[in-house]
Amino acid sequence: MTPPMAEPALRPEEYRSRFPILAHTIHLGNCSQGPLSLDVREALERYQQSLLSEGMAWETWVGEVQEARGEFARLIGAAPDDVAVLSCVSDAISTIASCLPFRGRRHVVTTVDEFPTVGQGWLAGARGDRGEVSFARSADGFYPPALIEPYLRSDTALLSVHLVSYYTAARQDARALAQLAHDHGALLLVDAYQALGTLAFDVRESDVDILVCGNLKYLLGLPGIAFMYVRPELSAELQPAATGWFGRVNPFHFDATHLDFAPGGRRFDMGTPPIIAAYAARAGMRLVREAGVPTIERHVQTLSRQVMAGAIERDLEIAGPLDVTRKGAATALRVGVASAWLEQWLRARGVIVSARADVLRIAPHLFTTREDITTALDRLVEARDALAREGDPAQPAR
Repeated sequence: MTPPMAEPALRPEEYRSRFPILAHTIHLGNCSQGPLSLDVREALERYQQSLLSEGMAWETWVGEVQEARGEFARLIGAAPDDVAVLSCVSDAISTIASCLPFRGRRHVVTTVDEFPTVGQGWLAGARGDRGEVSFARSADGFYPPALIEPYLRSDTALLSVHLVSYYTAARQDARALAQLAHDHGALLLVDAYQALGTLAFDVRESDVDILVCGNLKYLLGLPGIAFMYVRPELSAELQPAATGWFGRVNPFHFDATHLDFAPGGRRFDMGTPPIIAAYAARAGMRLVREAGVPTIERHVQTLSRQVMAGAIERDLEIAGPLDVTRKGAATALRVGVASAWLEQWLRARGVIVSARADVLRIAPHLFTTREDITTALDRLVEARDALAREGDPAQPAR
């Protein structure tokens, strides 16, 4: 019997030349912003050239938005018609929240560990008598069905959870939570911002109802664009109060006195689409698809093990999960109130990491090497020593 062929390992050196910043900087802040690639720069130049040569090229521009929509759909195993194009995840949450109540239900369950815009969006959408929001809390950052179920009620419309925590990178079991929500007659919305690009995910296999994600992190795009998948049989049930002219059946009908909703995910589109960001998004996602997300995921897990082992060797505290199969790409290291100072100290010395509250997040990607990790951890120890010499920057000088 012929043994199965091993999956090819990712070779980061094959991609590094496509990211000019890597010639002089170690970029491990991908959980906040991915680096600019030559692919994205070329896409931006194409948009600029269309302005210079044509002045107004709406058919071309809207076509690029459609291509970006399709690229995102391929990434998550969806059809392009089931994806909305928005400007940010805040818009996505707000437009769904504006549908409350739906199916005669007005209760939303989410967690205290969501990125703030998510919880804030539900609270804003529930104001008055339109809804009510409950926040689940976990001691370890994981939200299994047994922890969530007591929060669900007969009037729960929706459960909203992150796929990967922005703070500790704890990874949730979306399929199990979808089953739980559906057993209680509720929907599941997943925020996949900290996952997509380094974690393979299929919306049909996981049975999620709604998925939201921006494009500037592991998808290697720019700020200003986000995507939202809505399960096709669900779209027609939702009537958003937050809307725009591109959410119409025919945006170019130009009838201000008539409101209709386009079929599928496009009903959640807002105003004029984020065109320049769509050029960048399409190019960034094509690069991710070229490398292959499962391949990227294996590479990142290998580097995560190295980060954690190196952190332990250097007496650095790990703030999140130790099992790489239960976490996203980032590894959070608890450094205290000086996290922002440490981030800036490292940046000035050619290492980009990302501070959040009391942690520094080290987030590799397809172009990251083992040498990058070793150097970054060594620099962090130097930063820690410099902080000890200079004193706590959060404390006032005496």
